[in-house]
Amino acid sequence: MTVSVPVAIDPFGADIAAESARLRALGPVVPVELPGGIPAWAPTGYDILKALILDSRVSKDPRKHWSLFPEIGEHPAWGWILGWVGVVNMLSAYGPDHTRLRRLVAPSFTARRTQRMRARVEEITAGLLDDLEQAGTSGEPVDLRAGYAQPLPMRLICELFGVPDGMREDTGALIAAIMDTSDPSPEHAAFVQRQIGSVLGGLIAYKSEHPGDDMTTELIKVSDEDGDRLSGEELLYTLLLVIGAGFETTVNLIGNAVVALLRQPDQLVRVRSGEIGWDAVIDEVLRVHPSIASLPLRFAVTDVTVDGVTIPAGDAILTTYAAAGYDPARYGPDSTRFDAARGADDHLAFGIGVHRCIGAPLARMEAVTALPALFERFPDLRLAVKPDELKQVPSFIAYGWQEIPVTLWG
Repeated sequence: MTVSVPVAIDPFGADIAAESARLRALGPVVPVELPGGIPAWAPTGYDILKALILDSRVSKDPRKHWSLFPEIGEHPAWGWILGWVGVVNMLSAYGPDHTRLRRLVAPSFTARRTQRMRARVEEITAGLLDDLEQAGTSGEPVDLRAGYAQPLPMRLICELFGVPDGMREDTGALIAAIMDTSDPSPEHAAFVQRQIGSVLGGLIAYKSEHPGDDMTTELIKVSDEDGDRLSGEELLYTLLLVIGAGFETTVNLIGNAVVALLRQPDQLVRVRSGEIGWDAVIDEVLRVHPSIASLPLRFAVTDVTVDGVTIPAGDAILTTYAAAGYDPARYGPDSTRFDAARGADDHLAFGIGVHRCIGAPLARMEAVTALPALFERFPDLRLAVKPDELKQVPSFIAYGWQEIPVTLWG
């Protein structure tokens, strides 16, 4: 089937599974419109997305390879995309530029550093569980997102990057504003750009004057054997990428896992008994409820033909992680169902190859610590609302819940 009229993507991400199914019915790669009317192509299956991510003819650099990049300023409703493509970091680099940036940044994310954080993750987790228990003594529902899923990665990422206490609230608000795709207005886009410079520029200035044993200080000082360093612009936007990815995605990973297990109590029993491991739970959550549902944007360097559909050179491509996870050709007719025993460690939610998320081990370690500790402390944990009353965050990019009201005791 050839689709001539682009399909408008829901900017609120209200039902990502249903939207993925509708697009898949239209073909392997479908023309879509992102908020504000930005044209792009959406891969609808696992194999196609994987192939495009690994294809050297597909770039992440809009300045070199997106034919419409020079026109962003002519479209006031397109300004929101600058938080994703108007940046200079690994998210928007191609070929040697990507290799260079990853080489400079990766040493700050060593396996040894991640393991050193385990004790701190356990300490923060225990403290948050104590706070939850105190808040729930009245028997009233508590918001598990605000009280647990959000503050754990926020505290950890701020400690890792040396973010002072007085900057933490603004840092969280900045990431939330970037993830919110429900408002494509020029005012919102301008606010985000001002906050990037104010919040992260302020962090760089602070750590330049007050260096410490933290990743921001490392990134300010980092250089390779040839003396190559991150430029000021690269440093600013690299912090935006690694702090944002290290915070918001883990919030959603923990929250989505809790909701999925509370919706499937029979699976929770099998997990708590040890029949199903927590790593398997995390993989299945990332498959069926990926923290990032779709990531803007990649670009065709030359004409790229996929299953008879040609993506012209210079066109944008949406990286559709959720659609890949829902693909029945890969995961069977029940692909939209959460099944912790499925064994979905081949999911693409952390990327693949040279584009795999360098913070993935840290996110997994946080989740594999926080989730069993939560259910051990509160074995009778229940949703305090009907599952269909939960509201997604207003985004087609982020995949998570605005609130997770729970009761801690039966």
